[in-house]
Amino acid sequence: MTFKTADLCDDYSDNLQIATPMFQSFGRHKTFNGTIQTVKVFEDNVFVREMLSQKVNGDVLVVDGGGSLRCALLGDMLAEIGHQNGWSGVIIYGCIRDSVDINKMPIGVRALQTNPLKSIKKGWGDKNIPLTFAGVTFNPGHYLYADEDGIILSKKALL
Repeated sequence: MTFKTADLCDDYSDNLQIATPMFQSFGRHKTFNGTIQTVKVFEDNVFVREMLSQKVNGDVLVVDGGGSLRCALLGDMLAEIGHQNGWSGVIIYGCIRDSVDINKMPIGVRALQTNPLKSIKKGWGDKNIPLTFAGVTFNPGHYLYADEDGIILSKKALL
């Protein structure tokens, strides 16, 4: 399904949250949307793997990594798992690695930056709770739309 966030803003701006433009775009899909699921972690990607290992139908995983630039929370293997399980995209308030490989994959990814260091694996964090960063609150079950112009959030499906 094609859309432009600018057009959605024109039609629905009173009912949207618009994320602060701070993310770099990775993955082959520059435009993606879906129902939000969330994880909150810090330099630990065990819950990211757990979530991306679940079969979904075009959901978007939003990861609050605390804005850490010290290690990556997503690499090519997890991005591939996410794609294979039906995730349309991943938003990471933190870093990814293997960006060249991820850029070849049919998934949308937004992250602050890249870092080659992998995360720890202790399993600390929370799943499917509201997350606030980039000037918006990502609520599980709400809808996310991303393209080259930005990321917008809606309580209801717009498409």
